[in-house]
Amino acid sequence: MAVMNVNPTRMEMKRLQGRLKTATRGHKLLKDKTDEMIRRFITLAEENRRLRKETESELAKALADFTVAKSQTDARIVEEAILMPGRKVTLACSKRKVMGIDVPSIQIEDNKGDMYPYSFLSVTAQLDDSLRGLNAVLYKLIQLAETEKACNMLADEIEKNKRRVNALENIMIPQLTETIKYIKMKLDESERSATVRLMKVKDMING
Repeated sequence: MAVMNVNPTRMEMKRLQGRLKTATRGHKLLKDKTDEMIRRFITLAEENRRLRKETESELAKALADFTVAKSQTDARIVEEAILMPGRKVTLACSKRKVMGIDVPSIQIEDNKGDMYPYSFLSVTAQLDDSLRGLNAVLYKLIQLAETEKACNMLADEIEKNKRRVNALENIMIPQLTETIKYIKMKLDESERSATVRLMKVKDMING
């Protein structure tokens, strides 16, 4: 590790020792935080995997049900049922903290009107059930999007922190340590030289 370009003085050594102490403490805190982030990420990733599996399964079933219902219903009635305005849903987007990171939080505000204001005299029970199934999947998709975004943001932050930890561990701390050793060696050399000169002067005076 290359030694820093500094003056080998006691004052400089003391200053670098302070920096080394701060860097060592910062390294530990950052590493502990990164480890905790990784644990939190694993929990979120498992939740994301569960939500994705459930969403894909429910979506496949809802689409299959809709395909069957559509084949048993007049095309005009299907089109009217799909285009008919249903329950109004409002998405309220905010932020929540996960390990100090602002991740999106989506709340679904659902008004309590009729789900589908079409006539059940014209729409079959199968078509109604399939449309309700597709509507239910929408909520899961929103949950999945929120969790997936949180996972991505946490993964990015973990990567940044890992780079900082590595920079402290492999560059800054070793460089400070080597520079402090170098200054100490130079100071010891100067002290020995001063002692030798003093002894020579003393010998000359006594001689």
